[in-house]
Amino acid sequence: MKRRAFLTTSTLSAAALALGGCHKPQDHSKDEVSSAHRGKKVTLKLATSWPAHFPIMGTGVDAFAARCLELSGGSLEIKVYAKDILVPALQVFDAASAGQIDAFHSGVYYWKGKNSAFSIFGGMPLGLVSEEMITWMKFGGGYALWRELYAKHNLYPLIGGTTGPQMGGWFKKEIHTLADLQGLKMRIPGLGGEIMKKLGVSPVLLPAGEIFTSLERGTIDATEWVGPALDSMMGFAKAAPYYYTGWHEPGSILELTFNKTSWEKLSSEHQAIITVACEEMTSVMLQKFRYENAKAFAVLPKTVEIKTFPKDVIDAAKTALSEVLKFESTKNEDFKRVLASYEAFSALNKPWDDISTKSFLQIRA
Repeated sequence: MKRRAFLTTSTLSAAALALGGCHKPQDHSKDEVSSAHRGKKVTLKLATSWPAHFPIMGTGVDAFAARCLELSGGSLEIKVYAKDILVPALQVFDAASAGQIDAFHSGVYYWKGKNSAFSIFGGMPLGLVSEEMITWMKFGGGYALWRELYAKHNLYPLIGGTTGPQMGGWFKKEIHTLADLQGLKMRIPGLGGEIMKKLGVSPVLLPAGEIFTSLERGTIDATEWVGPALDSMMGFAKAAPYYYTGWHEPGSILELTFNKTSWEKLSSEHQAIITVACEEMTSVMLQKFRYENAKAFAVLPKTVEIKTFPKDVIDAAKTALSEVLKFESTKNEDFKRVLASYEAFSALNKPWDDISTKSFLQIRA
């Protein structure tokens, strides 16, 4: 039993350290090794931006909570509340910041209105894919900056999943040239929304439950969401037949963020358990998205037309991205610092990625 307890604690400590310093366990005496299991039970309230048991993202959080209960021997219970039960979907950030809830699960890009720098932690259009994003966060300095900026809002963030490459969206009409985007209303958040705005689109921010109705009724002309698995479930093909390949979210990061005061009250064992469970959730979510997207793509309705944005749209998007990054860096020092870290890692990573992954994919093709 002592050996089992030692191995469990060692595994949690190692996994916590693997998150790039997001939690550094303290040394424990033999009497403290199992304190998480025999201590007073802790119950935390976690609100999400998703409907109850929403596939992959929502069920991922459900599994995370169950895993925390299991690893803690029942001493750490995280109660998951779907959107609108405790707080509205897009108010979870404020609720956690104020201490009304202990934690939330959502998309980082939703909070660019709080600080434009947050958009970078959620993922960059035409930028790093999921594996690269996580590597930057854990080893390239991203986590330290994220924690620093969120601390100003009394929050402590953890990577809470990633979607892998997303599709470019569903459109009611085909996009032949850049001119066809003019005046379109599109549900698209984050930096992707800022770029689309420069391309003549009116970006709209909507939570998951409102997207299909808005698209069907013509309140919006287009929407991006995630990929074939979740998009098919949402029924977007019934309202918009043109499905475009992606560029704006190559590796979106989701977050599982705690009220900082609540986090610091947790024992080091419970912090380590949460950290390990987040790491596991992130890996499983990415794998699940790949598998489910592949299956859903194979059975898309025949009425769906897969399209790629024309060259003038992509060229304009690249120019717009450069302009947005320059503008935000000029007006926001936080954005400038985070972007510098992101670009430093990207410059380090790209030559190796080109000679390894990119070369292999070209050979495999």
